[in-house]
Amino acid sequence: MKVAIGSDHAGWLLKRHITLFLKDRERDVIDVGTDSGSSVDYPDYARAVAIEVQAGRVDFGILICGTGLGMAITANKLTGIRAVTVSDPYCAELARSHNNANVVTFGGRIIGPGMAERIVETFLNTPFEGGRHANRIAKIRNIESGGCGQDPSM
Repeated sequence: MKVAIGSDHAGWLLKRHITLFLKDRERDVIDVGTDSGSSVDYPDYARAVAIEVQAGRVDFGILICGTGLGMAITANKLTGIRAVTVSDPYCAELARSHNNANVVTFGGRIIGPGMAERIVETFLNTPFEGGRHANRIAKIRNIESGGCGQDPSM
């Protein structure tokens, strides 16, 4: 499994922790930055991770800023990206199983290292259920392509 990870200055310490956590579990990690606490603009890193996911060069993306919110807003501007901000493993599980989320975001000022590990592990290991949820994802894709969100076959 290949994962892209990025953060702004508010999330770089937690990003470093999660990167090591993933490498310890033999996950292939692409770190797009940032690498210090110097102020940077989170949209640059959200876009970089989302492009990796969108292009299929990685399976999932992880984004960390102060709250995770700005990262999710930015990543979701790219077609095919379903980024979610989560603060617990249960939401991470449902984001994958029901929403087929491909990018998880959280806040370096909100989530501690232990909880971040649990969120990431749950997110990466939970499969998409498909079924009725696949129909809903199809509606999301339809909206992305300029449709009204109804059943694409209608």
